[in-house]
Amino acid sequence: MSAMFRSFSAFNYRVWFIGALVSNIGAWMQSTAISWVVLTELTDNDAAAMGVTMALQFAPPLLLVGVTGLVADRFDRRKLLLVTQSLLLLLGVAIGVLIFAGLMTLPIMYLFALALGVVAAFDNPARQAFVSDLVARENASNAVALNAASFNGARMIGPAVAGIVIVAIGTGWVFVANAVTFLAMLAALLLIRTHELVPRVKAPQSSRLADGFRYVAGRPDLIVTCAMVFLIGAFGMNFPILASTMAVEFGKEADGFGLLSSILAIGSVAGALMAARRDRARLRVLIIGTAMFGVAAVVSAFMPNYWLYAITLMFTGFAVVTMMTTANGYVQTTTDPVLRGRVLALYMAILMGGTPIGAPIVGWVAAEFGPRVAILVGAVAAFVAFAIGSTWLLWSGRLHRHEQKRFRLTLDETRPLTIVAPEEFSDEVAGTTPIRVLPGDEDEIRTRARAS
Repeated sequence: MSAMFRSFSAFNYRVWFIGALVSNIGAWMQSTAISWVVLTELTDNDAAAMGVTMALQFAPPLLLVGVTGLVADRFDRRKLLLVTQSLLLLLGVAIGVLIFAGLMTLPIMYLFALALGVVAAFDNPARQAFVSDLVARENASNAVALNAASFNGARMIGPAVAGIVIVAIGTGWVFVANAVTFLAMLAALLLIRTHELVPRVKAPQSSRLADGFRYVAGRPDLIVTCAMVFLIGAFGMNFPILASTMAVEFGKEADGFGLLSSILAIGSVAGALMAARRDRARLRVLIIGTAMFGVAAVVSAFMPNYWLYAITLMFTGFAVVTMMTTANGYVQTTTDPVLRGRVLALYMAILMGGTPIGAPIVGWVAAEFGPRVAILVGAVAAFVAFAIGSTWLLWSGRLHRHEQKRFRLTLDETRPLTIVAPEEFSDEVAGTTPIRVLPGDEDEIRTRARAS
């Protein structure tokens, strides 16, 4: 099996991948339908209302970050996902029924958006961490990248199908179809061979919510990663707002909006598959990805017609998925397994929780000044994120001049440690070399000396 698809050697991952792909198609169909209903049926092309809807969906992961991460670390993730996926299925059915009955209003949709956000707050960290339970540690980064390929492959199919269904038979059927696709994920969770799951250390009862925060606070590389992800997530990844308002500006209907989302996903899948080829996630790829995203956003903001704008979205999708897949893989593979759920919950809260801040702002900018200006807001955020990552790279000592070539720079994977090598080594040297005693250890040494 090729290196790109090495995670498929595990039965559990193959089952999970198929179920996730089907479910993700439904999720993208529903996301497209919600955006279109709010923009064209519940309001008169009000991009700010779309921003509020997105904010309500993404605020709970931020507000509940401590609790959701601890739950993902302490409880059986497979059983937790069975509960959350079932709840998401029921919410999708309820939205569809209200639309069929003609009872859906903007305030009710806001309530459903909030409910979806609360369930997703528990679902996301458990689902992200569960990927590491399906494959061996050396394949974790590959599994994360293939997961991203599944997610974005569904983005190619889901929005386009949703646009056709909305135009042909109405938005209510999109929510029903999404509910049906959740059955694939539930079946996959039931088919998984629990005895083949990678053993993990569960968080003890004495573990605290703050442990994950302390762990991240002690890792400057994770702080920088989260800062960059926050900026892109808050101001750059508001694609439902930007693509829908650009589609309206170009005079397109729901099918045109759905097609833009699918074209964006072409680049996204390419970025995810490229990430799957790498042996591990590297921060330099994350930093380069932010710069690529900023450039692609600037170019797309000045495209004069629908098809040229659509082409630039492929490059935007490639850049953003390269960045996000690398960030996700880096966080998963470098975090202490006992704290992985809490750290991933914090990561997802920063990624998704930035939307309640950025989406209303981007929506307001799109409504007041046009979608092109809103796209440029995301580009500025990307360049700020690139500046943060580059500055930290220089400060950390990883980037330095090549030892032999004067005008060449090299980049270390970790910051080099200064090691003082002894001039000689012998039993005599080892036995007579003094050992520095840390403050507070003197009493323990005396106690042990008396006991001996």
